[in-house]
Amino acid sequence: MTDKVFLKIGLVGSVIAAICCFTILLVILLGTIGLSSLVGMLDIVLLPAFAIVLVITGYALWKRSRPV
Repeated sequence: MTDKVFLKIGLVGSVIAAICCFTILLVILLGTIGLSSLVGMLDIVLLPAFAIVLVITGYALWKRSRPV
């Protein structure tokens, strides 16, 4: 994969994870469709996912800024 692909994946994943982690949007959505029992497990999944996509974004930016 190229560094542009890593950067796109990292940025899109970061935005999606940030929206889910820092807003109540996902809680409202799960409550609306009847899966509100899963709200307690969101931190177990979303925070590590957010950390992973931030690492991917950092790696892509580091690789992009290195001299060839």
